[in-house]
Amino acid sequence: MPESEREQLIPVLLGLGTNTGDRLANLESALEALLPEVRVRAVSRVYQTPPWGYTDQPDFLNLVAAVETALSPTELLAFLKAVEAQVGRTATFRWGPREIDIDILDYGRQVRNLEGLSLPHPRMHERAFVLVPLAEIAPDWHHPTLDKNAAELLVDLDEEAIKIYPGVIEMETLREITIGGKRFAWGSQTYIMGILNITPDSFSGDGLVQDVDPVTAALEQAKAFLAAGAHILDVGGESTRPGSEPIGPGEEIARVLPVVRALASEVDVPISIDTYKAEVAAAALDAGAAIINDVWSLQADPAMAPLAAERAALVILMHNRSNPKSAEVQARLGGRYTGVAYQDLIEDIKRELMDSVEIARKAGIPDEHIILDSGIGFGKTVEQNLELLDRTDEIRALGFPVLIGSSRKSFIGYTLDLPPDRRAEGTAATVAVAIIRGADIVRVHDVEMMARVAQMTDAIVRRDPRRT
Repeated sequence: MPESEREQLIPVLLGLGTNTGDRLANLESALEALLPEVRVRAVSRVYQTPPWGYTDQPDFLNLVAAVETALSPTELLAFLKAVEAQVGRTATFRWGPREIDIDILDYGRQVRNLEGLSLPHPRMHERAFVLVPLAEIAPDWHHPTLDKNAAELLVDLDEEAIKIYPGVIEMETLREITIGGKRFAWGSQTYIMGILNITPDSFSGDGLVQDVDPVTAALEQAKAFLAAGAHILDVGGESTRPGSEPIGPGEEIARVLPVVRALASEVDVPISIDTYKAEVAAAALDAGAAIINDVWSLQADPAMAPLAAERAALVILMHNRSNPKSAEVQARLGGRYTGVAYQDLIEDIKRELMDSVEIARKAGIPDEHIILDSGIGFGKTVEQNLELLDRTDEIRALGFPVLIGSSRKSFIGYTLDLPPDRRAEGTAATVAVAIIRGADIVRVHDVEMMARVAQMTDAIVRRDPRRT
């Protein structure tokens, strides 16, 4: 959506409730029916709540949705009534059972009294079943007349009876965020991260330190990446291939800082710093980076999470069980991991990623600043990498944007018996599968080719079903 069109959209909070029929399906149907006129940005968990007003009826399921719309308040009200009818609501008595009820809780923080509609909702501050999901989904929202957020309004109410319902709404919401001055809408398309290796020993053979002037070489490569369709540039100064030797933060800073500084003055896309050292990350953020791509998922340097929180940087949390003792290196095909033991591959990875999410949250990093990377190639065997890639959707189900970094990696080489410079087709297959399984970002060396793969795959799997 063009920025000019997006600016016309008004943020709205909707309350949805149902206690008749298949309640979860009613909520899902109502949310889906909103899509022609309303963009759903986020949906709270579903809560089971006792009936309000008339108590001799089944419990309700309630949620709150944060949406955007170009409709006026009265137009939105009329549209929501039509959605209720579409889902199957029939007239009963006041506060009686209903298939679906959709209330406008807040419309752009406006205070208005219109025919049949008061803004904000006149009784929302009295209803715990509204405020509990509202506090979850919009903790910074303040009531425009009472000047209290939902949590503060809940202090005087009994919320004990409001219980989380085990059912989950199966709906892909559109979540937008601004990174380095650019807007990203997760779920709307695949974003391309171009790799800039400022190293002499990259496994893929593209390290730029071997150039006479690595800064000039990096700028030229970056501009070629942007022309080919890159949305993010990822700068790394230490090789993480199996068998590589770590370097100190001083040497890493000396490699990446001039490049990050030059990129920040020459390009207008977000810059990511690929490091697990807080000292390096801080220098890169000072120079203009906006993202920290941490291959050790905030667990290698205890200063990393507080740094990211303080600087409001996005963090990419990558799963990693790399251990030099389980690495095998072949001259032609590169390094691979053997004998890496998992009790349950996907469940172990999900649990360990969420451990890092908790580290981020405790440091004050908001969920919207977290991206997950399942760690293809890091402490996984060839077969484990293949399975993990094919089950990317299970990582995506954790509720965070997902980055996949499969480009030219050795599991492709061992599968096809090819060296790094001949793995483009294999990488293309992994990129397509990752997108089909829900990846939001693909980190690649061959930007032009993979941008085309992503564009074609998006055209297949992210098409708008409402278009004819």
